[in-house]
Amino acid sequence: MSAVEKVAPAVQLPEIGQPFQGGFFSGVTVEGGKRYANITAGAAHELVGAWGEYGVKIEGADSFTDSRANTEAMAAAGSDLAQKVLALDIGGFTDWAIPARDVQELQYRNFKPTTRENYCWNRDGDNPNSIPVGLLYTEESPAQTAIVAFREDSPEAFQERWYWSSSQRSANYAFSMSFDVGLQDITDKGHELRVRPVRRSLID
Repeated sequence: MSAVEKVAPAVQLPEIGQPFQGGFFSGVTVEGGKRYANITAGAAHELVGAWGEYGVKIEGADSFTDSRANTEAMAAAGSDLAQKVLALDIGGFTDWAIPARDVQELQYRNFKPTTRENYCWNRDGDNPNSIPVGLLYTEESPAQTAIVAFREDSPEAFQERWYWSSSQRSANYAFSMSFDVGLQDITDKGHELRVRPVRRSLID
């Protein structure tokens, strides 16, 4: 058994949307040849705030998959929102983060709250780092989530609003996503958007 296996034994994965390690299982991403189970916090733990300071490029906050590294870089640079997320203790787990862009895409793909047609103009839905690989959205796919607790007006549902990812685009902008129609875009870092925290567990 390798040292990695001793520290992080294989994780038995539940179905998407099932309670798991402090939140709800929201899908698998790959980084550096390793697979990670992503966990989304419950709606009660959402936060609202600015991503950071407009015009300031933060080193180390550019990953599309490593939510924690991005968030730690943001917090070190003075982001109040990132600091609040890092301070969370949910179900005894303290490694929460603002979701990286491709981790956030899984949240929409698997927990879409509405029955509205998806926005599908640019690269919305393109996710080379998920398993299965995420394909471009169509108007019909993804459909409203089959998980009742995450449907609109249900306890765990995402709001039909914009949510921050922790993935930086430039000194002025960071990636964000609209959870009413699935539009993936960039937003001025000084705007106040919502965050649904995530954490991850190494699978293998």
